[in-house]
Amino acid sequence: MALFIGVDIGGTKVLATAVSSSGRVLRTARRTTPGRRVEARLVEDALTEAVEEIAGSRRVRAIGIAAAGFVDAQGERVRFAPHLPWRDEGVRARLSERWSAPVVLDNDANCAARAELTYGAVGAAGDALVVTMGTGIGGALVLEGAVHRGYNGMAGEFGHMQVVPDGRPCECGGNGCWEQYSSGNALVRLTRDRLGREPSLLDATAGDPERITGPMVTEAAAAGDPVALAAFASVGEWLGIGLANLVAAFDPEIVVVGGGLSGAGDLLLEPARVAMRASLVGAAHRTVPPVVRAALGPEAGAIGAADLARQTFRLGGSRARARLRAARGTAPRR
Repeated sequence: MALFIGVDIGGTKVLATAVSSSGRVLRTARRTTPGRRVEARLVEDALTEAVEEIAGSRRVRAIGIAAAGFVDAQGERVRFAPHLPWRDEGVRARLSERWSAPVVLDNDANCAARAELTYGAVGAAGDALVVTMGTGIGGALVLEGAVHRGYNGMAGEFGHMQVVPDGRPCECGGNGCWEQYSSGNALVRLTRDRLGREPSLLDATAGDPERITGPMVTEAAAAGDPVALAAFASVGEWLGIGLANLVAAFDPEIVVVGGGLSGAGDLLLEPARVAMRASLVGAAHRTVPPVVRAALGPEAGAIGAADLARQTFRLGGSRARARLRAARGTAPRR
């Protein structure tokens, strides 16, 4: 049986998966992302190691890449990636040549939305908003049952909307971006800043704040730690404020929150729901969309990338290439 692989590359990790035609993850391989201030080759080395571990001796039919960055409308180049070293890089062609296998490329949140539309939480909703919470914030729009990529292929870059004029500097080069106040990075920063002000389960790390990670904060919050809970309250509130603006703009039927930080569940989502309703114009006079956790968890981007590869190349040859553009934008219902 031909093997379809999806690879999700974010600011902190590379996740490669072999995915069945029903969206089931068969195998996974992980690598640490080398960083944003390294040669692009080192990131591609990490991708290659993960893909080779998944493939073993099996023939790879096609590979989908879910990249945390601005992917062009043709699915050829990563124009800009705030948390990765890619700057106008021809990623698809370079990796296709390196791997001797067909490759498709899209934004990671678009791939996550595709997976949640095909197999997960979006379900039968025609219009949906998908927000991924990880190192930063990613986003995607589902309009009339299809992932909307926009004229440049860059729709849904919500994490870099300015929410605080002259606010915190962002890795994108701007200031006051949404992800500086609501993301995994923001959660860790807020926790580090509060240590020492009140007793915390994380006090043992106070001498070396760099040891604190998002999963550590989540575990402490689940145990009732006041410092961690305060950090989640702030991140969740900012998440809700941003969602209110997006709901006002797009009026979706459902809001799906995914990415690694969504694993915290209601620690994140409940303050977001409260803040979204409080900030949403006309909330008392409209049906406010539910804010739900992604069904596929942090693997959604890789699952969607594998599904994109399957839908693009399952026919083979010229017929597959002719379907490339349509397959990238549409996730067929099953």
